[in-house]
Amino acid sequence: MRIHTGLIRYSSTQDVVRIFSGVMVTSIIYAALAFSLLNPVYNLNSVNVYVVLLINFFISSSILVLLRIGAKNLFHYIKRNTTDKKERVLIYGANGYSILVKHALETSGMGRYVISGFVEENPSKVDKDIQQKRVYHINDIEKVAQRHKVDKLVVLSEDLKTEAKKETIERCVELGIKVVTVPPAEQWMSGQLKANQIQDLKIEDLLQRPPIVIENNRICADLRGKRVLITGAAGSIGSEVVRQVLAYNPASVVLFDQAESPLHELQLEVEEKYPNANIIVSIGNIQNFNRMYTLFKEQTPEIVYHAAAYKHVPMMENNPSEAILTNVLGTKNLADLSMTFDVEKFVMISTDKAVNPTNIMGASKRIAEIYTQSLNNIGKEKLQRVSAGGERLPQTKFITTRFGNVLGSNGSVIPRFRAQIERGVPITVTHPDITRYFMTIPEAVQLVLEAGTMGNGGEIFIFDMGEPVKIVDLAKKMIKLAGLTPGVDIDIVFTGLRPGEKLYEELLNEEETTIPTHHKKIKVSKVRNYSYNQVVNDINELIALNKNNEDVHAVKKMKDIVPEFLSKNSKYEELDDLKRIA
Repeated sequence: MRIHTGLIRYSSTQDVVRIFSGVMVTSIIYAALAFSLLNPVYNLNSVNVYVVLLINFFISSSILVLLRIGAKNLFHYIKRNTTDKKERVLIYGANGYSILVKHALETSGMGRYVISGFVEENPSKVDKDIQQKRVYHINDIEKVAQRHKVDKLVVLSEDLKTEAKKETIERCVELGIKVVTVPPAEQWMSGQLKANQIQDLKIEDLLQRPPIVIENNRICADLRGKRVLITGAAGSIGSEVVRQVLAYNPASVVLFDQAESPLHELQLEVEEKYPNANIIVSIGNIQNFNRMYTLFKEQTPEIVYHAAAYKHVPMMENNPSEAILTNVLGTKNLADLSMTFDVEKFVMISTDKAVNPTNIMGASKRIAEIYTQSLNNIGKEKLQRVSAGGERLPQTKFITTRFGNVLGSNGSVIPRFRAQIERGVPITVTHPDITRYFMTIPEAVQLVLEAGTMGNGGEIFIFDMGEPVKIVDLAKKMIKLAGLTPGVDIDIVFTGLRPGEKLYEELLNEEETTIPTHHKKIKVSKVRNYSYNQVVNDINELIALNKNNEDVHAVKKMKDIVPEFLSKNSKYEELDDLKRIA
């Protein structure tokens, strides 16, 4: 029965069953052999063999079971009492998965974890015992934490999306209880929980909202079998667009970016995950019209997702020429080529900073929006003229999507705060009242794909990003998540608003400025339409000024194109003053 091969410290009820089965089978075989072979020689009828075998069965099996229980308990006792640093933990939930986590922490934690009990919101389980551990109500977590001197709360990562659990987790953070997450049991390596799988709760986990429901059938119908070009493919948003688009089985996907190393990393990732996908990796700069012309001619994309852009506000404020070249000229190149090569849909990813912009980056994205919208209008006029002549030509649909900050994107505030906490240096926040909207990268891209399917051309889709988050509160919560105290272990320092930065992003879902769609998270912004001829003349003039390195004149032209562009905390504020005087 190979009972001896099992590691005693991992013994379970299955091992007990194997012991009883082994002793029973052995007893039956022994009895059969004894009566068939030994009885004729030794006359065993004089001994009550059945009673002997029955007593032997219970004594043997009991001793073997007690040996394992005793050795297992002794092992854990020694391990618990020889570990210097112990952490008392509560486990969220009182179900089968929670019990698995308990076993995993006790067996894989090398005596580091002492389970103080379970916390549960289901009243039918409260005040019961599970494997000698008490189940407490989540409302009593403060008293339980004080009584047992709890250090950590363990939560399954898949449970973080539940609102009730988020509230409890935030209470634990406020109480100074560190929250750690473990992946679902099916993801444990070799059936055991490893130390590197027990991770500290991230601020992104608390900011996440319930998953967005999208119409996969419509997106699938839009993308299946299509040739797709994704610019800025190596960036935070672009790379997620790549991952989600590939899930809908397009005919081919062109990954285009100018960042060599990140593009190479993305190529390795998608080739491993989608070995049968037709992936074309192309490196270049969208400012280069000839390079883009060659790419469009060779790949003839049917759908373009345009995510390539410069996005950092202070950097673009100091380098307006690059913002114009990439965000305006680069977008114009792609949009013009999409018309030339009869692309079906051109989906541009914009930003909430394009709403009443106060910086060059936001203004450059707004100009790009204006141009693509005007192209859509000229396309409709062209189509009507051709239709009157009896011949119908395809028309490119230009669709714009706007959203705010995405959690964990390259260069965003959260990775910077996390790095400052790890180094033990003060967290730098620009202003105590500054707020921002946040959403996760996957949900932002889901909405981009959904908006792309519902767009008829010319719309600017904006996303409901929930309530704005105060950045100083975000910093305090991140310090607490690290098990530290704001103002004691880590200070928060206010550095002042950066060039082009404003305290509050515009509220994107005001009823008077938007039109609802069938998706409650997506609305259409009501903005004025521009004449194509006027827009193209303005942009050509802007690019000409930019080529002459006339930054001030170029920014002044941007303000002419976007009248609502008023600089803040910037040297270009004087242009607004001159405009008011004039």
